Amino acid sequence: MFPPNPGILSVVFSFRNEEDVLAELIRRIRTVLTAEKAKNSISRWELIFVNDASSDNSLEILLKQAQGHQDIKIINMSRTFGVGPCVIAGMAHARGDMVLYMDTDLQDPPEIIPQLLEVMRTQKADVVHTQRRRREGEPVLKMFLTKIGYTILNRYSSIPMPSEAGDFKLLSRRVVDELLKLKEYKPYMRGLVSYVGFKQVFVLYDRQARFAGKSKFFILGPKAISNFLNSIVNFSSVPLQIASYCGLCAILVVVAIILHALFEKLMGRAVPGWAALMCVTLFIGGVQLFCIGMIGLYLKSVHDQTKSRPSYIIESIHDTAS
Repeated sequence: MFPPNPGILSVVFSFRNEEDVLAELIRRIRTVLTAEKAKNSISRWELIFVNDASSDNSLEILLKQAQGHQDIKIINMSRTFGVGPCVIAGMAHARGDMVLYMDTDLQDPPEIIPQLLEVMRTQKADVVHTQRRRREGEPVLKMFLTKIGYTILNRYSSIPMPSEAGDFKLLSRRVVDELLKLKEYKPYMRGLVSYVGFKQVFVLYDRQARFAGKSKFFILGPKAISNFLNSIVNFSSVPLQIASYCGLCAILVVVAIILHALFEKLMGRAVPGWAALMCVTLFIGGVQLFCIGMIGLYLKSVHDQTKSRPSYIIESIHDTAS
């Protein structure tokens, strides 16, 4: 069932420490959505800000922006949980017939939201991805490593992973409802949206440089590495296959060395001892550690899921949306 026209639009923001951006973000998105309501594209909207335990003045700024308006809902996390769980928390509290989720840093311009709404209705789509043509203000190294990451995901994922399609998407209500049923402890939103299926289309856009402040996401930082490993473990069995291939290669190498040793013995020549033995030992040990590490990633994922802990805990909610 496709969203009604006009319908209610919920916009979900997951953020931490974005005091330099919030006021401008709200100004711009209210301007866009006011125009959409005037065109009868939406009946009303709500802005859901999921505060991932910010330590700056973000909450105070949001409370001030909410005064005199009835469109802001603030969900405060009890501690930092990460982007994925916060997006899910926002979706769980969204009332909209359509749900759009995006970052707060204004790299993804709110001004293309009308295009997303139009594409969803004209193409009868349940998911509208935004796909980046250009990324302004991004370091060359980050662009290079990001491209490699997308290539690996697309090549080895069990489901299609669209390249250059980040956390800026418009979803129908039924897609949101299906996402909320999944109950994953560490949700990888880009993969889960593709996983649920339905008709999915793309809108190209140019990603802008950050409006203000500094990025919290460093390409070689622990968050980026954890996010990449999480995506691989949850949507691909390739690391386990690689571990198996490494084990097979190690066996073949050992067999070759044994055959060589037997041949040398039969020919009456001395068999090189210490150096060859150390090389084999180090090689086999390295393969074993690599395989154990790969298996450990999957075991940790299973362990986290079987503990059945919630992926987020809410500390408080401030709701002025009606």
